[in-house]
Amino acid sequence: MYSVMQLIFLFVWLQGAFLLQAQKTLLTIEPTESYPRNSEGDLIELEDGRLVLVYTRFTGGSSDHAAADLAMRSSDDGGKTWSDDKIVVRREGGSNVMSVSLLRLSDRRIALFYLSKRSLEDCRPMLRISTDECRSFGEATLCIPEKQGYYVLNNDRALQLESGRLILPVALHNEPGQEKPDWAGRVMCYFSDDVGKTWRKSLTTLTGRLPNGSRFTIQEPGIVQLNASRLMMYCRTDMGSQYVTYSTDEGDTWSELAPSSLVSPVSPATIERIPKSKQLLCVWNDHSGTHSFPVGKRSPQCISISSDEGKTWARSLVIEADPEGWYCYTAMTFLKGRVLLAYCAGDKKVGGLNRLKVVSLPMELLSDMTGIRAPQSANTKL
Repeated sequence: MYSVMQLIFLFVWLQGAFLLQAQKTLLTIEPTESYPRNSEGDLIELEDGRLVLVYTRFTGGSSDHAAADLAMRSSDDGGKTWSDDKIVVRREGGSNVMSVSLLRLSDRRIALFYLSKRSLEDCRPMLRISTDECRSFGEATLCIPEKQGYYVLNNDRALQLESGRLILPVALHNEPGQEKPDWAGRVMCYFSDDVGKTWRKSLTTLTGRLPNGSRFTIQEPGIVQLNASRLMMYCRTDMGSQYVTYSTDEGDTWSELAPSSLVSPVSPATIERIPKSKQLLCVWNDHSGTHSFPVGKRSPQCISISSDEGKTWARSLVIEADPEGWYCYTAMTFLKGRVLLAYCAGDKKVGGLNRLKVVSLPMELLSDMTGIRAPQSANTKL
C-alpha cells in the first residue's frame, strides 16, 4: 500500500511528465557568427490573432554592453512558423538597445519599452507607442529624463495598473561622478499618470541591508498587482531567495524588503496574474530542493501557481532540467488555453544568454497544480 505522501509525489511526478509532453517548443533562435547573442525579448498577441516577438539581437559580441538592435518576428499560425527578422529599433548610440517590454495599453495601443544603453553612466528606459498593431512605432520618449544613471529594467516588466498608471520597476547601479558602479543596487519605481508623457520617481528607494547594516544585493525588480489595489514587488538577491515588498499607494511607497518562499540562485523570477483569475503564475529557478539543482546555476527552470496572492506556492513543475543549462529572463504571455514563455535557454556550449527559446504550455494542466505544496525540508543538489 502507498502512503498518502507517496501518492502525492506520484501524482506530481505524473503531472510533471504530462506537462513536459504537452509542452511545445515554438521557436529557438540560435547564436550565429553574425548574431552571437539573441536574448531578452517579449511577446504580444495582436488584435487579429497574430503573435509578435521583439527581442535583442546582438551584432557586436555577446556581452551585455555589445552592440545590439531590437528585432521583431511575427507568426500568423499560433507560433508554428515565424517570419524573418525586421529591425524595430536600431542601436541609438553608445552600447545597445535591449530588455524589451510589450504592453497593450488600456486604450488598445501597444507600448514598447526598452533600455537605451549608452555607457556605464547612462542606461535608461525608453518608450515608443504603436497605433497600428506593431507595424510601426512612434518617436522615443525618455522615461527617466531628470536624472542620468545606469538603470536596469528587465524585459516584460512594464505594467499598467487598473487606474491607468504606467509603472516601471528599476534598479539603479551607477550615476555620473560615482566612484564605481554599485551592483548591490538601489530599487525604485518610475510611473506615469498621463500614458507616458511625463514620469515621476517613487518616494521610496529600497536598498538591501542586514540587521548589522551591511549590504546585500537586490536587482532586477518586477511588480504584480494583487487584490485590494496592493502591489507586490519581487527582486533577485544573493540571499538565497527572491525578496518581496508591498505597496498600497500604486507604487509610491513600499514596505521593508523580506525574503519569500521562492528559493533561487542570483537569478530573476517572472510573476504575473493569470487573466481573469485569482491565481498568480511564477517562472523561476527553483532551488528549494523540490528538484535536483546545480548549485549557483540558473537551472532548472520551473513553474508554479499561487492561489493566495503570493504568500505560498504550489509544488513547482520543471520545464527545463539540463544542469548545464542557463534559463532566465522569462517573458510571459497568456493566450486562450495556454501560456507562452520566451526566455534565454543557453548552455556552456553556446553561452548562457545567447540562445532564445519560445515554448507553449497548456493552462488546463497548470491549473491542477494548486493545493500541492512543496516539501519544506527537501535539499537536493547536484
